[in-house]
Order: sequence, then C-alpha cells, then structure tokens
Amino acid sequence: MGSAEKEPLLTAEGTRSNSKHESSSHGQLERILSDDTLPFLNRVGPATWIELKLLFFLAAPAVIVYLINYLMSMSTQIFSGHLGNLELAAASLGNTGIQMFAYGLMLGMGSAVETLCGQAFGAQKYGMLGVYMQRSTILLSLAGVVLTVIYVFSEPMLIFLGESPRIASAAALFVYGLIPQIFAYAANFPIQKFLQAQSIVAPSAYISAATLVVHLGMSWVAVYEIGLGLLGASLVLSLSWWIMVIGQYVYIVKSERCRRTWQGFTWEAFSGLYGFFKLSAASAVMLCLETWYFQILVLLAGLLPNPELALDSLSICTTISGWVFMISVGFNAAASVRVSNELGARSPKSASFSVVVVTVISFIISVIAALVVLALRDVISYAFTGGEEVAAAVSDLCPLLALSLVLNGIQPVLSGVAVGCGWQAFVAYVNVGCYYGVGIPLGAVLGFYFQFGAKGIWLGMLGGTVMQTIILLWVTFRTDWTKEVEEAAKRLTKWEDKKEPLLN
Repeated sequence: MGSAEKEPLLTAEGTRSNSKHESSSHGQLERILSDDTLPFLNRVGPATWIELKLLFFLAAPAVIVYLINYLMSMSTQIFSGHLGNLELAAASLGNTGIQMFAYGLMLGMGSAVETLCGQAFGAQKYGMLGVYMQRSTILLSLAGVVLTVIYVFSEPMLIFLGESPRIASAAALFVYGLIPQIFAYAANFPIQKFLQAQSIVAPSAYISAATLVVHLGMSWVAVYEIGLGLLGASLVLSLSWWIMVIGQYVYIVKSERCRRTWQGFTWEAFSGLYGFFKLSAASAVMLCLETWYFQILVLLAGLLPNPELALDSLSICTTISGWVFMISVGFNAAASVRVSNELGARSPKSASFSVVVVTVISFIISVIAALVVLALRDVISYAFTGGEEVAAAVSDLCPLLALSLVLNGIQPVLSGVAVGCGWQAFVAYVNVGCYYGVGIPLGAVLGFYFQFGAKGIWLGMLGGTVMQTIILLWVTFRTDWTKEVEEAAKRLTKWEDKKEPLLN
C-alpha cells in the first residue's frame, strides 16, 4: 500500500471493456483527468458525469442482487414461522446463526477473486478471469466440506451453546436442508465476482429476481401443499440458490460478452491454490470480523437487566440499518470493481477519482437516510410492533442508529476500495484492533459498568467503527495510486500462468 505523495501521470490507451459504452467511458475518464491544458475545475464536471454513470450502472443491480438474497432467506423464515412458534424459532436460529456464518465466510473468501478478476480485466488479461473463478470455486468447495461437518453436528453444538434441546433439534432439521446451499455459495460468489469484474451486473439481477418468484411458489407448495415442513422450506432455499448458479453459468457460456473471459475448464485452476488460499483467507477474515462484531452487539444486549426490551429495540434498529446497508453493499461492489479495473488498466488518476466520487455519493445517500430516521424516530417502531415501551426505547436509540447509517455510508465503500486494491490482510488487522480491541470492551464498560444499557453497548461499538473508518479514510486518501498500479501489475504477473484446457 502506498502512502504520501500522489500520482505522476500514466496514460491509459485502448479499451478495457466488452461493451462500446464502457470502453469509451473508461479510457475517456483517464484522458480527461490527465489533460493538463484545462483547469482542474473544468475537468471535474465531465469526469464526475462519466464516473457517476459507471458507478450507478454497477451499484444499482448489485443492490438488487443482495436485496433479493436477503428476501429469499427472509421469506423462508416467514413460511416456516406460519407452521408454529417452534418452527419460527428454529428457522430464525438456522438463518441468523449458522447460515449467516457460512454466508459471510463464503462471501469473504469470494472477494479474493474480486481483486484478481477486476485487475486482470483492467489489464486486458481476459483469459485469466476464468482461471481465477475456477480456483476460487475449488477453494470455496473445500471450505464447504468443512462447513458441512458443522451443519451435520449443529444440534449438539446448539445444545452446548445453551439452546433448549427441542429448539436445537428443530433448528438442526432446518439446517440439514441447507447443506446443498453451501456448495451453491461456493459456485455463486466466484461467478458473481467474475461477472462484476467485467461490469456485467444486470443479468445477475434479472436471474435473481426471476428466482425469487420461483422460490416463493416452490416454498408454498413444499411447506403447505406437500407438507414437507421445516426441511422442505430449507431444501427449497437451497434449490433456489442452485437455480441462480445454473442461470448465471448458462449466461457465461452462451453470452458473447464473456467469450474472451471464459475459455472453458482448465487444469491451471488446480495450481497455485495455497497462495490463492492466503488471499481468500484474509478476505474471509476481513468480512467475518465485521459480521460477527454486530452479532456480538445483540448477544451483549441479551445479558442486560431488561433483555427483552433491549433485544426488541435493538432488533428493530438493526433491521432498519440492514435494509439501508444494502445500498452501501451495492456501492461496496461498485467501488471494488471500479478501483480494480482502473489499477489493472494503469489508470491511477481514474482510480483515485473513483474513490472520491463513490465515497461522496454513498455518504450523501446515507445522510439522507439518517435524517429520515431522525424525523420518524417516534413512530418508526410501529411498523414492527405496537408496544409504546418499545417505541420509546427505539426513539431513544435513533440518534445512534442515524450515526450508524452515516458510518455505513463510508465504511463499506472503503472496504470495497480495499478489496479492489488487494488490502484485505491489512483491513483484517485494522478490524481486529478497532472492533475487538476498542469497540466491544468500550461497549461492555458503558453498557454494564456505567449502566447505560443498550445505548451504552451500541455507543461503545460505534466508537470502534469510527476509529476503523478514520484509519481507512487516512490510508485511502494518502495512497500513492501510481504505486498501487505497479503492485497490481506485479500481482497479475505472479498469478498469470499458461493454461492447459481440461475440456475442449
């Protein structure tokens, strides 16, 4: 990672995309930013317009994809909940506990291919994208074998963690049906990152939307018409993920847009797996440390003197935060693709400019969301429950929720920049220090010792997030982007090898 002085000029010629609009926009952006004959302010307007079109073309479909993924799991939970309170508890435990752990781990490991595919595409090393996708799928499938063991032994593990045997048994039945989903994750995330690196995001959104409709119909039939219960609900969720995988794979094979980047299966995918694993592991740790951090917030709240009220108010606030967070996740994906593409194309000015634009836009949207939450603080909880006591507790937490939304407008985008640059290991260290060295201890002290309750726990953990955001801002905006271009070139040289076809 570079720091201090910024970029001597490098020119970027040629096209880097397989669509006319994208190829002209990418090269034009670097040319505009590099035109020293024009005053800087005269360059900012046209450059910003080009960057905004590229960002929203990437971010909007990405938001839809992640939102639909969330809705599929939520709908499965709703279908299960209508079977009874036990089934609702089991599905909630399986979804938010075990499934989210696997989702975060697999998505995190998949971001390694996001770095390499994005930079390879920018460097016009198109054939390597298919190799990276296959390597990532192999590694994630091996991780899936380990996760399968955890799923199989979920019942005794849940009982060991203090769950009642009755709920643990029902949750384990639900989790057994999610085992095929693990390997759908292993295929889906590399495919998704492979397409995103090429700015191909709309097809995934269309496929996900169509799958959601099919999923709702199949869930109704399996749970209510056939009577397969919890196991049927989770098996349908697994099947729906495989439908998305198959749909995206068929698109890759058949589409002209992927003709240069997908050249068939190759033995080369089995080489260099250890080095690829190290980058994947760093990526997984980076994401999982963030996911677990906010799950600990809920666990700590359950230890407070009035845990029911604390959990109710926090669950409402975290649900609202989760929906708004989908927007930030879309910008996270867009930032990763834009930065990695520009670094691979040896366009340091475009990479630096993209970071500024995506951070400012995401920040503005999050501030608007925060202001809406503050304006509705006294009534927002009634969308979830009619209790006045919970409404008062949520209203009391809304200033912290608003601050969380603002931070979520910046922090995920900076994480996306880090993925685009290949800084996952560095961010993992930052997350450990800020989240677990500062945020959780501070939250515990404020919540329990000073008796601030849920507000104290959240405030302390926000302190860790603020510290992490400041560090990432400092590092990102002091980065020597020319040096990052050279690092990207070295990384691609290291990973590029001659490919031997597996299937002709």
